[in-house]
Amino acid sequence: MICAVYKSSRKADTYLFVKKRDVFDDVPEPLMEMFGAPMLVMVFPLSKRDHLGIADIDKVKSALEEKGFYLQIPPPIVNLLDQHKQEIGFKQ
Repeated sequence: MICAVYKSSRKADTYLFVKKRDVFDDVPEPLMEMFGAPMLVMVFPLSKRDHLGIADIDKVKSALEEKGFYLQIPPPIVNLLDQHKQEIGFKQ
């Protein structure tokens, strides 16, 4: 399976994986509007990979087969101060 990866022009660190280059037929219109103009990052054979950057390759393959696309969003930003307060048992 060939996979094309696009970077969002509106959302930082957000990527869209599709089955074919420049074919977004399976991607819902509201998602495309939120995503903005897709900027091609790479095209590669997914079947020859055993891992991806931060995305779970099995989830990507499954989503491409079932929905025709996979949306990778950045992990939530951790507030280190709040995390530290919680670890030491600080209460306001």
